[in-house]
Amino acid sequence: MDESLQAQLLPLRERIDQIDAEILDLINQRARTAQQVGDVKHAHHAQGPVLRPEREAQVIRQLQSKNRGPFPAEAVASVWTEIMSACRGLEQSLAVAYLGPAGSFSEQAAFEHFGHSVTGVPCASFDEVFRAVEAGAANVGMVPVENSTEGAVNRTLDLLLGSPVRILGERSLLIRHCLLARDANLSGVTRIMAHPQALAQCQSWLNRHYPGLPREPVASNSEAARIASLDPGVAAIASDTAANAWGLNVIAQGIQDDAQNRTRFLAIGQMENMPSGRDKTSLILAVPNRAGAMYQMLTPLNENGVSMTRFESRPARTGQWEYYFYVDIEGHRQDASVKKALATLEDQCAFFKVLGSYPAQ
Repeated sequence: MDESLQAQLLPLRERIDQIDAEILDLINQRARTAQQVGDVKHAHHAQGPVLRPEREAQVIRQLQSKNRGPFPAEAVASVWTEIMSACRGLEQSLAVAYLGPAGSFSEQAAFEHFGHSVTGVPCASFDEVFRAVEAGAANVGMVPVENSTEGAVNRTLDLLLGSPVRILGERSLLIRHCLLARDANLSGVTRIMAHPQALAQCQSWLNRHYPGLPREPVASNSEAARIASLDPGVAAIASDTAANAWGLNVIAQGIQDDAQNRTRFLAIGQMENMPSGRDKTSLILAVPNRAGAMYQMLTPLNENGVSMTRFESRPARTGQWEYYFYVDIEGHRQDASVKKALATLEDQCAFFKVLGSYPAQ
């Protein structure tokens, strides 16, 4: 390296090393303070949850509002999610259930949302994720609820209807599918495996490139990757993270038909969030089978100035063409306008369930 360039870079690198040491010292000060919070709670026999989603959302939003750059706002969220995750772990380990095995998009969403200083609880199905949270085998869970290409994840909607768990948060992921196999080519492959949603999200690409290969649905994309790692006759549709987890070759990247393909995930648990300042509330409603019932259901939201951000219908399985409606609205259930609208809805609807109020992403 040119001596003049080296002379200019050396003091800058020394300054970076000094700043890194200062940052590390401050992070440790934060960690010790978090431990003191746990000590105070323990001394007062407080049994409050170690996870406070609304508080963590407020911390990140405040820091982003104070950030003047050039450090990106998205990076502020990522860095402080991991800092808070590690500090939270000093007080109590957080067990997170998600659809497994290793390398699933649900696992990625769980780590992005709760940080990596958690204990992962991979499950074989969405049902098992809910059961783990309900039984206390996991503190929280992460499940997909809708995809920008294929719409609602119906099994999640059905489980939300019957489960006592609450929604604690949301996470949107850009979904980038890859075609994976043990060998560097597909010469020995006889079938392609993936979750049914992934097969649907990639069907045009598969029709163009491998129209003759049968497609076989499995419980998850990462399960397809696991099977492909054992069977050279199987190619899997999964993430590049799954490729690393199961030692597979990436045959093709970005094979989803929609380049902006996204999946929205929900964090679930048994606690109830306090207002964070920018929240959503999710509901399940059903109306009596009479003229004007739908209009009457939506009127309280309009009259109280409450915005609806999502409206999804699901058959009630009664054989009478009755439906449950899954509704997301802006605001927390404790907000005055939302509280008033919900009270009217509860009186008017044949079925009314608040799934939770939580920080909006």
